[in-house]
Amino acid sequence: MTSLDKGKSIYLDLDGAQSYAIVWLNGHLVGGWPYGYARFRLDLTPYMKFDGEDQLAIRLDNPLDSSRWYPGGGIYRNVWLTKVEKVHVAQWGTYVTTEDVSEESAKVNLALQVENKGNSSQQVQVVTEVYVVDSHTGEAGEKVAEFPQATLNLAGAGKQQINQSITIQNPALWGPLPSQTPNMYVAITRISSRNGTMDTYETPFGIRSLTYSGDDGLLVNGEHIRIQGVNQHHDLGAIGAAFNVRAATRQLEILREMGVNAIRTSHNPPAPELLDLTDRMGFLVFDEIFDTWQHNKTANDFHLIFDDWHEPDLRAFIRADRNHPSIFVWSVGNEVAEQQTNETGAAVAEMLRDIVHEEDPTRPVTASMNSAKPYQPFPRVFDVLSLNYQGEGIRDTPAYSQLRGIATPPQYPAFHSAFPGKMLMTSESAAALSTRGTYIFPVANLTSAPVNDTSGGNSTSLQVSDYSLYSADFGASPDKVFSSQDRNPFVAGEFVWSGFDYLGEPTPYYDARSSYFGPIDLAGFPKDRFYLYQARWRSDLKMAHILPHWTWPDRVGKVTPVHVFSSGDEAELFVNGESQGRKTKGEYEYRFRWDEVVYAPGELHVVTYKNGTEWADATVKTAGPAASLRLAADRTSITADGDDLSFITAVVLDAEGNVVPMADNEITFDVSGAGELVATDNGDPADFTAFPSPQRKAFSGLALAIVRGKAGAAGSMTVTASAEGLEAGTVAVMAD
Repeated sequence: MTSLDKGKSIYLDLDGAQSYAIVWLNGHLVGGWPYGYARFRLDLTPYMKFDGEDQLAIRLDNPLDSSRWYPGGGIYRNVWLTKVEKVHVAQWGTYVTTEDVSEESAKVNLALQVENKGNSSQQVQVVTEVYVVDSHTGEAGEKVAEFPQATLNLAGAGKQQINQSITIQNPALWGPLPSQTPNMYVAITRISSRNGTMDTYETPFGIRSLTYSGDDGLLVNGEHIRIQGVNQHHDLGAIGAAFNVRAATRQLEILREMGVNAIRTSHNPPAPELLDLTDRMGFLVFDEIFDTWQHNKTANDFHLIFDDWHEPDLRAFIRADRNHPSIFVWSVGNEVAEQQTNETGAAVAEMLRDIVHEEDPTRPVTASMNSAKPYQPFPRVFDVLSLNYQGEGIRDTPAYSQLRGIATPPQYPAFHSAFPGKMLMTSESAAALSTRGTYIFPVANLTSAPVNDTSGGNSTSLQVSDYSLYSADFGASPDKVFSSQDRNPFVAGEFVWSGFDYLGEPTPYYDARSSYFGPIDLAGFPKDRFYLYQARWRSDLKMAHILPHWTWPDRVGKVTPVHVFSSGDEAELFVNGESQGRKTKGEYEYRFRWDEVVYAPGELHVVTYKNGTEWADATVKTAGPAASLRLAADRTSITADGDDLSFITAVVLDAEGNVVPMADNEITFDVSGAGELVATDNGDPADFTAFPSPQRKAFSGLALAIVRGKAGAAGSMTVTASAEGLEAGTVAVMAD
């Protein structure tokens, strides 16, 4: 700070610090916040020197057993030093809501809090103008409206709120892609006095209407939107828990390709930049704050501080996020033990719900239930109902009957009957398991089966078959989930557990490093399940996907089932040109199966049809020995700021250019020029090679390198991948 900053208010704003943050400035204790996912502000002004060097110290302590997944540690989200005049818009001091929304007009309401941190009273003028946000630049474009100018007389050390409303004609509505457009506005508030402008504050927002129906699910701007969602933990794979905008954008891009239109922030407040992305990219958000209340899941989790901190955490969470149009529901808990403590647990739920309603009466409140039943008090508290695994049933079929744990028949009908007016959705579905590109025989002749060493699993290699039939003991295959939802069309949709594999919680093999749940592995490579969801969620996309690969030197003459995922309704499979029969999807069937195919080297080819017309085809060929490496960058032009990333995929090819599906060659990545290697990965949950290592074995023929430009050093970089006995691959990336 300098003497020019005297007379200003100086704040430290943290978007997340893991965890139990304590802050000192110049030897003085300023304050802190224990919850590692919380956004919070501390006032540094009383401890600033202004005419010398200031020393800021932040101490963090993330204890063992604080989480069921990998929480990260340290300052893993942005930290801001905020300097403002004594009179300014308060922290999260704007709240924009919309009502009477149509294509012709919309009423926009603004609640604005202005704070005076000075000792003397001040008279100020406040005006807020509304601009269209340019979808390409993200900047304010055309001005479309202005709230009435207001004059405020602020007492010293006081705060005042004003409430204003305007009508915007022919509004550009915010809605989820692909059927709608995520149009955004920005409200720019200016506070001024006779001495000039004192503060300028921008509030991005969107105009949209949300309707929650027990029979019709979710309507956005009057259109029924089927929730095609996934759960996402906050880590970003090989770069860990530190938030990176490009890495998060890439995840959303890959999920969109699968057909995803909604994200659940399981099970904690997200980084603010993630919500900026979901606003701009048109994803719906199920925004969640707590994994535990008063009863613990691990020894040192949030239950230790729930009684003291649930209210400040919850109020800060809502205030920080409520202007994001992508958020359609608030969740105050995930699978909490209080589901089963009857009226005691329901009372805690009601208290949390009421706090949310006080802070934001425009959105419903929920909590995710894996055990509460409709006749118990817990679900009656919530505005919408969210089920984890209960909708499709838990351990309710013969394949799962020998397993320990609760057995629950499909609960959609019971909940809908008990609460016909409440929207019902699945907040966690499936919990299917697989490792990309690996196949274990024999293949279950079932729709869904649990993983063990005789059913799709190998506890020695720590692999799960990618036939997309196997699940955690409490879970189900996607096929079973789809069937249950189709039998109950009032269900608003689902959030698959999970979208990407994530660090920690490596069910079913706790000797592994990362989970097996995602249709997308930790490196961002699609597994076969990706295409099963894509076939359902993007029914107009002409696509067909064959599994398994067709390179099996030890399976000549053996039965090797072939499955096809397609958005078509009929398919004919050919092995080396010989038809294996034409099949039609039956009711509640979601894949084509040829379970008696005998392996012979050569070619698999499928032709799919829709409504009697040829739709899409696909071919898989037997690969020869590995011969070369091919590199492909997701972006060949990035910003030289030290943060922007390019994700480089290395593919092991044979002499004919076919992917070698079981290749595990050790690859060395090298970066020369104006860039540097950040991390490598391959999507194998059992690979404990350190992420920063430039050496990485291919897994099922693929590996990943993540590179960035050096801050302030614009220029070209060359990424090279080499492996013994293989022709090297290169790709150029420009950082400017």
